[in-house]
Amino acid sequence: MQSPLPLDQIRTRFDEPLFIVGGTAVTVASVISFVVFVLAAYAASWLVRRSLHRVYRRREVDEGVQHALDRLLHYAIIALGAFVALENLGVSITALAGVGAILAVGIGFGLQNIAQNFVSGLILLLERPVKKGDFVEVGEVRGTVRDIRARATVVTTLDNVDIIVPNGQFITEPVTNETYGDRRVRVRIAVGVAYGSDTERVRRALLRVAEASPEVLADPPPQVLFKDFGESSLDFELLAWLADPRDENPVLSQMRFAIDQAFRAEGITIPFPQRDLHVRSREQGMPGNRE
Repeated sequence: MQSPLPLDQIRTRFDEPLFIVGGTAVTVASVISFVVFVLAAYAASWLVRRSLHRVYRRREVDEGVQHALDRLLHYAIIALGAFVALENLGVSITALAGVGAILAVGIGFGLQNIAQNFVSGLILLLERPVKKGDFVEVGEVRGTVRDIRARATVVTTLDNVDIIVPNGQFITEPVTNETYGDRRVRVRIAVGVAYGSDTERVRRALLRVAEASPEVLADPPPQVLFKDFGESSLDFELLAWLADPRDENPVLSQMRFAIDQAFRAEGITIPFPQRDLHVRSREQGMPGNRE
């Protein structure tokens, strides 16, 4: 039976150099110490952010501000932990200058998109043109910002589908933020009625529909605009304000059902486009044609 290794022999093996970085020998013990420091930084980050959440609740801090502070604190604590871990490892920051130059070349050739998205993520967290909980439209994506991560932002659409959007897209492309300063949003319903309809009855019917909808805000009040004299209809537009843009589609659908019922009850006709077709026979149109 093999006898266990003596304590001095174990210590010697832990102190054996594995490789050299910048003239500093990296041992098993220093690697374990590095991992412990990094894990401690993660634990410290979690504890600090958890403690801050109690302050957030008491102060009623906005969800977007909470998320931005959490991310920035997490990055700062992890960076500090990595710096201390490297110093404890015996690797000075100046010794990593050569490695940094190599990484810079790598970023220039193959990692520039990752670097761009990371920097864009920091800009989003610091400048906060878009924050967690906002309802945005970028490109063909429209939904609620659920999370802003180091490389990409998670946007949840109205169909409850999560779409991963690179952070750089929020910086380089036009972004519509429907909740940037105010969550309220105005919706529009265009409707045409037959010529000869009582326009005042049309206005009252549309206002009744808007006022009866529980999602429509009383302030600002709904409006009815007489838009134009169309080819086959008098064109109106109903304007109403909602408290949350995510309610837009179901509210518009419900209001259109209600408008159809209200117009039927009032005897107001919604016309369809009409065209007069004149048929001319070939024989009738030929010159010099005789009976």
